[in-house]
Amino acid sequence: MKWEGNRESDNVEDRRGGGGGGGGGLGGLIGGRGIGVGTIVIALLGGWMFGINPLTILGLLSGGGAPTEQVQQQAPARKPPADDRMAKFVSTVLADTEDVWKDVFARGGAQYQEPRLVLFRGATSTACGTGQAAMGPFYCPADRKVYIDLGFYETLKNQLGAPGEFAQAYVIAHEVGHHVQNLLGISDKMEQMRAKVSPAQFNALSVRLELQADCFAGVWANHAQNARQILENGDIESAMNAAAKIGDDALQQQSQGRVVPESFTHGTSAQRTRWFNNGLQNGSVKGCDTFSAKTL
Repeated sequence: MKWEGNRESDNVEDRRGGGGGGGGGLGGLIGGRGIGVGTIVIALLGGWMFGINPLTILGLLSGGGAPTEQVQQQAPARKPPADDRMAKFVSTVLADTEDVWKDVFARGGAQYQEPRLVLFRGATSTACGTGQAAMGPFYCPADRKVYIDLGFYETLKNQLGAPGEFAQAYVIAHEVGHHVQNLLGISDKMEQMRAKVSPAQFNALSVRLELQADCFAGVWANHAQNARQILENGDIESAMNAAAKIGDDALQQQSQGRVVPESFTHGTSAQRTRWFNNGLQNGSVKGCDTFSAKTL
């Protein structure tokens, strides 16, 4: 992936040096429920990889049984060190998503409001509650921030078998996709449906929400490639592989040796790659309407 030398975003907070809050166990993501590419990872792999009870985690993700806690006071936000290559990478990817979505929104007669990206280690406070590294990257609609412990990329590479810079960029673009959903009012509609439908029906809606974020990630890649030619040989395959590795079926098979379709919340490997590729090929936000799609 060609990214070095491109603009870096100013919307990055580095909380890795301490004072970032969190600690002492997993609090529920409340007041807006964090959503992201990594949430299924914590539920299915958390038990054996991170030592967190998967049943507790699934309760948090379904919106029930989670203790709430107050957001802790944060230390003043600071920028990442200039010589931190990985921080520079995610800052550059974030900047690229800003450029793309600002243009897409402008073409639709709207103004894009940029999210912030928070780098942390271990645990940190959010407007959705306490987030932990074991959750993988996630987006909090309540504060419009993407959260990531960069150690997730080692998990993505070593435990899940999805290496490559474009795979890492896809992760950021997916979370920004959730921010786009938030700006479009889709996230609010999802939360309103939580109390109106059964858990199984809400899981099915969650799949459509996540697949749309995958499609939006593809839309970003399409526009970024057209504008800045960021792709190199193997990049698309790298992102497709990442999308496949974090499909519900693949993660369930890896963690428990069987697949339980009714518990899916993010989509199968085939669905995730299909919708990412849909956005990549078409570059169309309207083409990402997973909620109206008869087949996923």
